[in-house]
Amino acid sequence: MSSRKLLATIAAAGLIGGASGAAITTAVSDDGSGSGSAPVATATSTVANTGATASPTAAPGTTFDAGTIYDRSKDAVAFITSQSGQGTATGTGFVISKDGYIVTNAHVIDGANTVKVKVGDGHTVTARIVGVDQSTDVALLKVDAGDTELPVLQLGDSSAVEVGDPVFAIGNPYGLDRTLTTGVVSALQRSIDAPNGFAISNVIQTDAALNPGNSGGPLIDDRGRVIGINSQIESNSAGPGGQGQNSGVGFAVPSDTVKRVVEQLRTTGKATHAYLGVSLGDAGSDNGATVGALTQGGPAARDGLRRGDRITAVDGKPVQASEDVTAAVDAKQPGDTMRLSVSRGGDTTQVSVKLGTRPDSATTQQSSQEQQQPSLPQLVP
Repeated sequence: MSSRKLLATIAAAGLIGGASGAAITTAVSDDGSGSGSAPVATATSTVANTGATASPTAAPGTTFDAGTIYDRSKDAVAFITSQSGQGTATGTGFVISKDGYIVTNAHVIDGANTVKVKVGDGHTVTARIVGVDQSTDVALLKVDAGDTELPVLQLGDSSAVEVGDPVFAIGNPYGLDRTLTTGVVSALQRSIDAPNGFAISNVIQTDAALNPGNSGGPLIDDRGRVIGINSQIESNSAGPGGQGQNSGVGFAVPSDTVKRVVEQLRTTGKATHAYLGVSLGDAGSDNGATVGALTQGGPAARDGLRRGDRITAVDGKPVQASEDVTAAVDAKQPGDTMRLSVSRGGDTTQVSVKLGTRPDSATTQQSSQEQQQPSLPQLVP
């Protein structure tokens, strides 16, 4: 049976290693764990020798081939090494501002007390952790760029992506610096589990080869814009140490989600998300999403949603499956009102729910739900 794998690599200190300091790495299983925001590490030196400035994206109607995408993007891609009590993890990131803000996955720096970053061909420096959002697996770092203007990658519009679009991934699989792989958008509107157990919606699926070490790297379209952060793979095989291996099914957190989260992290150091407080399952042959359980005292339970209800529309937009409800909640802010059309006992009723703020972990939601119902569908916000 296949399983989802995160794409950071971890070398356990004192347990696994190799010649010339090379580490034999093990993939981090997607087990829904997360330790919240990592401690802040202070920058100690400046980035230097990047030798490049920001590369603009293509003009409207203009596209680039793989070699051009690589040449224009590689100097903005970062090699990230994080040190924690569990060992050393490596992954990828990319620069989003000339003054040194860098995006990566939250699981790449999970529990880190020190984070080192090498941008392009520059020196390795210590980064400051600006903020971490376990709900979307996004983290924002900052390095001291000094008088240098770092090359940047532009976050694009993931809502405009279509199946079949060419894509390019640049990352550090197995520690191999700035490796390019190519593919297409295989599917849209996938859902994957975040490190804290909640669902990440509107995820982009790609067949571009992704392996441990690609975590946090950019998935780029043919105009040079980042449309997602490469985060997980579906894998039924494992290499030495149990690490997941590329099977042609990879997943990227969409850039529209990244933009919303990064703005919050940069401003306040944390991100908040709207919260419905239910577990949902697809309604089978019928369209809609079936309510399996409600969080005790949560927004949905408080405002009249019931176990067994089938949600058929959100704010007047038809619901085909549970993912549609998850995506609709993600697009809201805490305190917003969501109008649900609900099929209940053969009748259709309207339920208006004032959304709350998502807790730090899905464990909190599940614990409250298990007091009412021991067997639950997949947890969603």
